[in-house]
Amino acid sequence: MGEEYLRDRIAALREQKDVSEYRMSLDLGHSKSYIQSISSGKSLPSMAEFFGICEYLGVSPKDFFDDRQQYPALANQLFELTIKMEKEDLEMIVSFAKRLVALRDEVSQK
Repeated sequence: MGEEYLRDRIAALREQKDVSEYRMSLDLGHSKSYIQSISSGKSLPSMAEFFGICEYLGVSPKDFFDDRQQYPALANQLFELTIKMEKEDLEMIVSFAKRLVALRDEVSQK
């Protein structure tokens, strides 16, 4: 994982959030071309800025670098909801998720 991964991951998570480079730059308190300069490889964010980008995108730094998670912000949202659930409800969600994954795997094998 290097600079290209960082740029691509920011772009993918930004697109999932459905926000433009321009809007994200301004929301983070930077010039309108800030995110574009990262996306184009002209600059890299500092650590403090990286943490701000993660917060803005709704992901932890760990989730940012976990390329197994295609939609980490949604996974985090689901996790936060499950914290409040009873055991039976969690078991039902796990069963449903297993069924969805099995169906997806079945379709992809055809």
